Amino acid sequence: MFQPRLWFEDNLAFSAAVCLPRLSFSLCDQLTGLFEGGGTYLLNLEAKKKVVEEIKIRLQKIQGAVLTDYRGLNVAEVTELRAKLRDAGIEFKVLKNTLTRIAANEVGLEGLDPYLEGPTAIAFGIEDPVAPAKILAEFAKTHKALEIKAGILENKVIDGASVEALAALPPREVLLAKLLGAMQSPMYGFVGSLQGILRNFVYVLDAVKEKKAAEA
Repeated sequence: MFQPRLWFEDNLAFSAAVCLPRLSFSLCDQLTGLFEGGGTYLLNLEAKKKVVEEIKIRLQKIQGAVLTDYRGLNVAEVTELRAKLRDAGIEFKVLKNTLTRIAANEVGLEGLDPYLEGPTAIAFGIEDPVAPAKILAEFAKTHKALEIKAGILENKVIDGASVEALAALPPREVLLAKLLGAMQSPMYGFVGSLQGILRNFVYVLDAVKEKKAAEA
């Protein structure tokens, strides 16, 4: 059954960006705070602490995540995107930048600050590290207003271009099937090998960044 109050609270920050595109970032952050605070206009200290703890738990549980800027998407498009992510078991949360920054610092996640500007919604992949990147990259092809700002993989922050490169990897099931055909070992070995592939992917990205920095 459609519940107007729940729909309003769940889509408040999105609606603010869609219907009031001239809002300042500070006001947008306050509206996002309303979403995160469960209906109170400004988060009080205890509520902020609770939100920070919830973000920390998500950051510690995830296999992968993608940060997006959703400005320009209308309500129908946001609803469609959230449904696609939800069907894949991915949480899509609008989060207040200041609280996300605190949570990231407390769990030792470095390099996220530059991407915490403007409205931010994060797709948290708890089981599949590649799925959030794949779904969002595919959605962005036909919805140019959706900006992929950055991602998180193996507890490292990667930029938007790297998220798109990650999205181009074969699905988890395909990688496992290839490993199954090439190796003779218990299933936990296959999963470990998959994690190794992703870890090597992160190392390659780091090497490319260092090379570009040296050439600059």
